[in-house]
Amino acid sequence: MFTGLIETVGELVSIEKRGASGSLTVKTSLPLDEVAIGASIAINGACLTVVRKGGGAVTFDISPETIDRTGFKNLKSGSPVNMERAMRLSDRLDGHLVSGHVDCVATVIERREVAGNIVFSFRFPHQYGKYIAAKGSVAIDGISLTVNSAGPDSFSINVIPHTAAKTTLIGKRVGDEVNIETDLLCRYLERLLAGRENGGEGVTLDLLAKSGFM
Repeated sequence: MFTGLIETVGELVSIEKRGASGSLTVKTSLPLDEVAIGASIAINGACLTVVRKGGGAVTFDISPETIDRTGFKNLKSGSPVNMERAMRLSDRLDGHLVSGHVDCVATVIERREVAGNIVFSFRFPHQYGKYIAAKGSVAIDGISLTVNSAGPDSFSINVIPHTAAKTTLIGKRVGDEVNIETDLLCRYLERLLAGRENGGEGVTLDLLAKSGFM
């Protein structure tokens, strides 16, 4: 699990394809003596497992599912990537809960500066629109951000200068693609509500009251 607060921006050294799978190697400023083989690191929001490390770089295997659902297919040597190590139970949750399981890829359709901030608008597959709401949370390339406005297949965000400078967002332009992970809590709530449709009670007012939400 991750927080959506990027620790560092790494540089893609290489990406290799082996049939439908592959691997990628990233040069990083993360302290590798604190990174174990088998550790989880989010690369542009996708949770990957460290399989090798050394020489200031880490290598990850990538599955066909990861390749299909993310923008990794567009990366090339020298591309900057956001990096975040998995959170510890003792960490403060200053962002929001991010699983590292990318839902889809969105495209930048607008970039403009407003009062020193950068406003981005994105278009994404419409089936994910129900999970993105104004003032809700969304992870964009692993970055925890707040949704300004949302439509059936698009949404906008406001990025402060600090966030832009410390992440890959500073270099994003119209037409670029980003990885999107919708709010995990929305997914769980949808699953609970589906219980009613399948013959179960699902989420009821009585259940919410008993659980202390009312």
